Amino acid sequence: MADRLSARGALALVTDDFTELPFPERPGHPDGPLGWPGYDTARARAAERTGERESVVCGTGDVDGTRAVLVAFEFGFLGGSLGTRTGDRLEAAYAHARAHHLPVVPLVATGGSRMQEGMLALTQLQRVARASALTRQSGLPQIAVVRDPTTGGGWATLGAGADVVLALPGAQVGFAGSRVRPADADPAAYTAEAQVAAGAADALVRPEALRDTLGHWLRLLTRPSTAPAPPPPALGAAGLPATGWEAVRRARSPRRPRATAYLDAYFTSRVAIGGDRCGGTDPDGMLCGFGEHRGRTVAYAAQTGTATRPAGYRTAARLVRLADRLGIPVLTLVDTPGAANDAEAERQGAGAAIADLFGAVASARTPVTTLVVGEGGSGGALALAAPGNTWATPDSYFSVIAPELAAAILKRPPEQARTTAGQLRIRPQDLVELGVVRGVVGTGADGRAKSAGCPSPGEHQP
Repeated sequence: MADRLSARGALALVTDDFTELPFPERPGHPDGPLGWPGYDTARARAAERTGERESVVCGTGDVDGTRAVLVAFEFGFLGGSLGTRTGDRLEAAYAHARAHHLPVVPLVATGGSRMQEGMLALTQLQRVARASALTRQSGLPQIAVVRDPTTGGGWATLGAGADVVLALPGAQVGFAGSRVRPADADPAAYTAEAQVAAGAADALVRPEALRDTLGHWLRLLTRPSTAPAPPPPALGAAGLPATGWEAVRRARSPRRPRATAYLDAYFTSRVAIGGDRCGGTDPDGMLCGFGEHRGRTVAYAAQTGTATRPAGYRTAARLVRLADRLGIPVLTLVDTPGAANDAEAERQGAGAAIADLFGAVASARTPVTTLVVGEGGSGGALALAAPGNTWATPDSYFSVIAPELAAAILKRPPEQARTTAGQLRIRPQDLVELGVVRGVVGTGADGRAKSAGCPSPGEHQP
């Protein structure tokens, strides 16, 4: 179990200049709205023990150079539970964030809704959800830090509902608290580590690294830009392939640079989001996050050369929608032989996941730039490609289907796969002539297009 920080202790981890927001107090009722015997006494004891008047402390603070609204739960005050006065404070804090255009950082540690206020306490979750939704509509990021413990409605709104979820190692995190879950439930499933593995949280962050990590996230997510991201220069072979089959062989070569090499060369720093928020991750097939490129923020979703799984497509769709809402341009790297097509992928909703990504890219208002860096295998690759702003490297190809599979469908012998590759016109220069891609990027710092008549990447306008 992680050390249980107080609200002030959690705030001290991320800022040195916290200023608490003032909140008007609503008229009270003896022992609360339900007249719960001993409620006033319990509140008084909690206030004396913690020095707080409620279970949440709200204010503003500078987090490594970025001003934010900070919402810190005090678990020592009735288990950090949400009551009507908690809802008042949370609603006012989100309103302050919108009025002053500030990101919101909930530092969550709560056991859920306050029993002594009954359904009135539970309905505070609706207030919190609406305040969060309004803030989301204003284009402001929300980055949650889940502490020990984070359970119940607090996890299901302020925690899991944030754009990015960072978790302290060892924290108890889950919808069901320890006293209400099944007796035979595996406690390991209700941990920060388990939530990261299941794609419900993005990363584990140790307390001593929290300020730097949170500050990095806040800087990246609060820098909108209207200009499209330029495609990276090619890192592999410079010459164009002579035949379709040569294009296939070069794209499949184990020596060809992969997504990580492109991301490392393109960004001076980057942070990753992990998981589709539906119980799945695809760390071996899709890399998603935000990075700094020439002083501005660019979001990225990059295939790694393997068959992309449904969770990978859903994570990419989540990334594109978040970047779109925050006004951050997106770079996608296409490199997959195709979508995973095993039975488990079908059970995980491969078709729906690919459709969701197609929709996210098609409806994005922020500019999306795509570079095909390897294999472009059918619809599983096309879902990540930007219509009208896709580029290719010299060692890539894009095909309606793999040449071997095309030959099989056409009832040709396997040895005709090479001929079929040429007929499909899948070389980078073929794709330019067909109007499928804008150009072939070159090697070097400028990355200028190699095909005749193609504008350079820097000349593109959305």
